[in-house]
Amino acid sequence: MKSNIKRSQIYLFFSCVLLFFSCQQNTRPNTDDIILDIKIERFEHDLYRGKGVKVTQTDSFLRKKYGVFYDDFMYRMVGNPSISATEMLEILYKDKAYTDLNHEVDSVYPNLRDVEKDLTQTFKYIKYYYPKIKTPKFVSFLSGFAYQIPVGDDYIGIGLDMFLGRDSKFYGAIVQSIPMYQSQRFEPNYIVPRVTEVFAREELFAERDEDRTLMAKMIHNGKILYFMDQVLPESTPDSVKIGYTSKQYQWCKTYEGNIWGLFLENELLYQSDLQKIQTFLTDGPFTPGIGDKSDSAPKLGVWLGWQIVKKYMQENPKVTLQELMADHDVQKILTKAKYKPKEN
Repeated sequence: MKSNIKRSQIYLFFSCVLLFFSCQQNTRPNTDDIILDIKIERFEHDLYRGKGVKVTQTDSFLRKKYGVFYDDFMYRMVGNPSISATEMLEILYKDKAYTDLNHEVDSVYPNLRDVEKDLTQTFKYIKYYYPKIKTPKFVSFLSGFAYQIPVGDDYIGIGLDMFLGRDSKFYGAIVQSIPMYQSQRFEPNYIVPRVTEVFAREELFAERDEDRTLMAKMIHNGKILYFMDQVLPESTPDSVKIGYTSKQYQWCKTYEGNIWGLFLENELLYQSDLQKIQTFLTDGPFTPGIGDKSDSAPKLGVWLGWQIVKKYMQENPKVTLQELMADHDVQKILTKAKYKPKEN
């Protein structure tokens, strides 16, 4: 599986304000002509309805309706090739934890209309920029906290059990496999950003093998986040896009110049030793050795890459989104960004 004081002076002031907000509101392209209405297939509902029915009958129905997803679910997500689908169905139906989790998912997600609405608008923007892309089939499911957003040959899965809200009673019990800093992000408002990020990374802009330096990886990740800026609902907080707490996001904003200075002083930008740069790219509760543990943010290279790309696009307004995403000249992007944040 691809496992945002005189009367004449006052008038001018308000005219400028109105013009400013008018420009701000018209920054998104018009997608009214793009026909799209995303519906999420509720696999977990169909699967649970099979409880009490002959497993062979349920197996036949689910296999016919969900095809590749059903096989992936049965043989990779909750089972393995050594256990038949019918045997796996019997195991699931006898498992009380599976029943309890189904009830919890149903209570949080009696319907997915808001998610479908936001996904529809997001994929309209994506199709505006990339008309030839095929909109995948969306399938919701629960796998016992094993998979969040799997991508298959013809689908994107949405593991609703991993978006129950940070205070879900289930997350405290699985800290050995999923630490709290991760489950704190298992909120409903993360669904569309996570789907968008996974689709961008897996289907549109795969990272190239030759992009091995920290700077190359920073710019690649920055471009992904900038792409998300352009296609996600405008109400999506930046902290949610990158997966930061509001405190971590503010920490990065406050110490942006200091973080950049640290990267320069330690000559990290063109370092390609994965062991030395991984700390600045991977997720975690904080970045070891930098700032106070309770305040510092993880994946600082990803954050800086995002700021560099945003600055590059501000400095070069004629560059289109498509041109940005296709441009692999990292040095050119860095140079033309004129990125020089001030230290705190």
